[in-house]
Parts: sequence; structure tokens; C-alpha cells
Amino acid sequence: MFTRMVKLRLLNAVAPAYFSVATVVTFILYFYLFIPTIFPGPDSALGSSGTALHALAFLFLMFNALGNYVMTIKYPAESANESAVPVCSPHCSDKVDAHYLLNGRHFCKLCKKVILKRDHHCFFTGNCIGNRNMRYFIMFCVYTSCTCLYSLVLGVAFLTLEYDVCFRNPLTFLTLLPLSTGHFFMGTISGLHLFLVLMLYVWLGIGLVCAGFCCQQVLLVARGQTWCQLQRGELVDCHSPWRNNLRDVFGTRWLLGLILPVQTAVPTQEAEELKLD
Repeated sequence: MFTRMVKLRLLNAVAPAYFSVATVVTFILYFYLFIPTIFPGPDSALGSSGTALHALAFLFLMFNALGNYVMTIKYPAESANESAVPVCSPHCSDKVDAHYLLNGRHFCKLCKKVILKRDHHCFFTGNCIGNRNMRYFIMFCVYTSCTCLYSLVLGVAFLTLEYDVCFRNPLTFLTLLPLSTGHFFMGTISGLHLFLVLMLYVWLGIGLVCAGFCCQQVLLVARGQTWCQLQRGELVDCHSPWRNNLRDVFGTRWLLGLILPVQTAVPTQEAEELKLD
């Protein structure tokens, strides 16, 4: 148990750093390699307006991804009225990650706080996801997935134009990394070429994982259930319609929340705890 807790704490420290490095690298590659190569100037096929359109699309996706990332951290799901470390309940499904209390409360050993309606602990943000920051987490997953898949498309275009890599064969992407690694050690391709190939797989992996998380969380929210309840095998007898469940998380101004990382639902601490009771 001690070894696993050490690993979780290490992951809780490494994951945000990994996300920060991947974000900075994506920015640098986009503006210093992709834009100058794919859209070299006003005489290109798309011209300066096309370059500006792509730059604005990238900045919009990145702004929302980072904005919702910050909001997920800024508005934690912790309880301001409870701070005591509880005794682990016999109903606790995971005695290492969190203690299960009652009425949807958990004590997270990583956050060292009591969490209201805890869903899970996100290592990329370094805090727990609950009812208060679920909307920001879902939108963070949406825009991170879109940003990564968009960067993946531009990365493929860059490799095609700069290094004459042909992606017409569906098996090309599956064999690209091992073949590129072999060519790099043979000295036939540069380190930048191999690094770009690695970034393609990073973008694909993060994009698919975030898309999967988004679909899972939206489904759980619509059912009025959390991941912790699902792990315990607890079936929630939710009499509230799925529209009301989504409105509780996304708020009445949910359309605004789709395009901007702003508050669309501001439940009070007392109302949340009364609802849990």
C-alpha cells in the first residue's frame, strides 16, 4: 500500500509537468515549423487569410483548453466545512486513493481534503474532480482532444511537405515510429524528424484519451452518477431527467460555456452539501 501511494504521489507531480511541456512544445512547433512551412506566404494556395484563419483556430482551441484547465484547478470540489481525516468506511472501494464517507463525500489522500460528490482524482490537474469543477474538466477534455487532433493533422502535412513521407498507405502510421527509429540510428534521418514522429503519437494518444474521458463523463453526468459510485457497483436511482442532470453541471448558460471557459453555474457550498444530504 505504501509503495502504491508513493507511485500515485509521483504521478500527481509528473503529470502536470508532462502536460505543460507538451503544451509548450505544441506552441513552438505550430508557430515556428508548421505555419511557415505549410503556409509559406501570401502567394501560397490559401494565402495570408488562410494562415490567419488557421492561427486563430489553433489559438481558440488552445485558449479554451488552457482556460478550462485553470478553472478546473481554481474551483476545486472540496468541502469548506470538513477537514478531519476520517476513518476508512467498510464501503470504501479503494483504501489507497480515497476514503469513502457518506452522502457522496470522500477524503482524498492525495489532495488531503474532503471532496463533495467526488468523481475521480485527475493527475494532470493535480486535484479531484467533483460536481463543482466537472464542467470545466469535460470542456478541458473536449478542447484538448480537438487541439491534439488538429496538431496531428498539421504534423502529418508537415512531414509530407518537408520530408516526403507518404501517408496514403493505411499501414504507414502503424510502422512510422519503428521505421523512423531505425533510420535515426542508421543516420539517414535527423533528430527533428524523429521528434516530430514521436509528437504525432503523443497527440494521437492524448487526443483519443481525452475524447474517451469526455464521452464517459458526459454519460455519467446524464445518469446522475459518479465514477466512484460506478466503481463501488452502486446503481443510482435517479428520478431526475437527464436534462436536469446536465443542467446541474453545465448550468443554464451552457452555450456560453461551450465557447468560453467561464462560470455557467455557481452552486453555493451550503446548497451542494444540503443536496448531498
